[in-house]
Amino acid sequence: MLATTLIDADPVDYLILATYFVFVLGIGLMARRHVSDSVDFFLSGRSLPAWVTGLAFISANLGAVEIMGMSASGAEFGLPTVHYFWVGAIPAMLFLGVVMMPFYYGSKVRSVPEFMLRRFGPGAHLVNSISFALAQLLIAGVNLYLLGTIVHALLGWPLWVALIVAAAVVLSYITLGGLSAAIYNEVLQFFVIVAALLPLTLLGLHRVGGWDGLTDKITAAANDGAGPPAEQQLESWPGQALSGFDSSILSVIGIVFGLGFVLSFGYWTTNFVEVQRAMASDSISSARKTPVIGAFPKMFIPFITIIPGMIAAVLVTEMADLKAGGAPKGGASGDGVAYNDALLYLMRDLLPNGLLGLAITGLLAAFMAGMAANVSAFNTVFSYDLWQDYVVKDRDDDYYLKVGRIATVAATGVAILTASIAGNFSNVMTYLQTLFGFFNAPLFATFILGMFWRRMTPTAGWMGLVAGTASAVLVAFLSEDGFGSLSTGVIPVSGQGAAFIAASTAFVVDIALSIAVSLVTKPKPVKELAGLVYSETPKEQRTDPDEASYPWYRRTVPLAGLALVMVTVLNVIF
Repeated sequence: MLATTLIDADPVDYLILATYFVFVLGIGLMARRHVSDSVDFFLSGRSLPAWVTGLAFISANLGAVEIMGMSASGAEFGLPTVHYFWVGAIPAMLFLGVVMMPFYYGSKVRSVPEFMLRRFGPGAHLVNSISFALAQLLIAGVNLYLLGTIVHALLGWPLWVALIVAAAVVLSYITLGGLSAAIYNEVLQFFVIVAALLPLTLLGLHRVGGWDGLTDKITAAANDGAGPPAEQQLESWPGQALSGFDSSILSVIGIVFGLGFVLSFGYWTTNFVEVQRAMASDSISSARKTPVIGAFPKMFIPFITIIPGMIAAVLVTEMADLKAGGAPKGGASGDGVAYNDALLYLMRDLLPNGLLGLAITGLLAAFMAGMAANVSAFNTVFSYDLWQDYVVKDRDDDYYLKVGRIATVAATGVAILTASIAGNFSNVMTYLQTLFGFFNAPLFATFILGMFWRRMTPTAGWMGLVAGTASAVLVAFLSEDGFGSLSTGVIPVSGQGAAFIAASTAFVVDIALSIAVSLVTKPKPVKELAGLVYSETPKEQRTDPDEASYPWYRRTVPLAGLALVMVTVLNVIF
């Protein structure tokens, strides 16, 4: 017996959804024809133009974090959520393109852990490979959980059935076509997602009386005790609603250092899920421009994710009840309404059939893009950095291609299990930021110190990673809710503020220990650091000699400068 569905779809909605799935699987079948070896499967043969990889770079991140997580945070905290984009993404993306991509692309490594192997040796490589693989399985579970809740809300299937069906679709096109299938689907998904969410923003603003009507309703609800004070929800700075700090000064420090520097740079510059897209480019110039091109659409994503969440908090009865401290029944999971449900309820209340089908398709596209990105990055790291280096060495290329396909199937199965963890969080953004603090913050500390300080040693590389990760886990246990019911509350900070503290602690501990250990251990010979350390890498090795002849809008640095100016203006306006 099927459960009552949250969304009442018509045949036209299912037709739109079915048409999309035909395209997705068709792309996987076409991409399969071009997969002849492991470089094709894992890195698309390094043959894709910058505009394709740039859109895929953003679409790979348009998963649970961007869609449900950001709309949930918009409903819960309001406008300060934009910091995840304008402070916590754009600057790091530009730094990746201008400074770091030449090292990744020029060294022709197949993964970020492989870069760590060349710079620090097998100790840091093994630690990084294991932590990265674990992170991808956990984050893929988040995307799969939200994907399953959409299917459950649409069809009324039990959540476990919805999870298996959703996983099977993603698995099919990744296993068929590898990274090319993922990237071309991500480009398609980017346009589907925008087409799905833009009408939701426009119709929602019209229903509440425009921006002024939205601010009036949020103010009235806040005055009645629903959520943080209105001024904290309607002004991005100092962002106390998001950070959880009582002090405005500490809030700004937490957002700028914890989010804007440690978490952001840690995620965007060392996360192979994103870097892999740029490494599939056809030249070093295209690789550098990939995150820079992606920065332009990225800075406007808040208007189709966060704003709908804010609208849902005042327009949807269930969400308003939740924000006022109630515990309304229902929700996509069936276990009670959560902030993660903000977009689904807004779709239910605003969209006519047809547009509803497009919106549902957009959400499914987003979660499949996110999960596919996690799985395709996992299979690369597992095959190359764990299996080939530590389990079965010196086999032919076909063998590792088969291992990659088997790893894809296994990762999808594990993601079904890890999806249950995500269900314990009302706002998946809190869970994800905690994971990023564990895995990305210490990696960034090790990476950035090793790239700009040639004296850093291999021993310091792996010891810093282990200590940084352990310190972040400890802070999460000591916070109020970093580990849910397992947290002790010794540190009186909860939610995403706790994630900021955990990430900052991991970064500082990693840097401090790495410096101390480097001073008493032996560094690698300088002659082995070319292409791995900034000061030892000739400029011609870090740039494309042809780029100087391009017009300004095709050059990396002018494009990055324009993006930086635009995001600064957005911070001032809001």
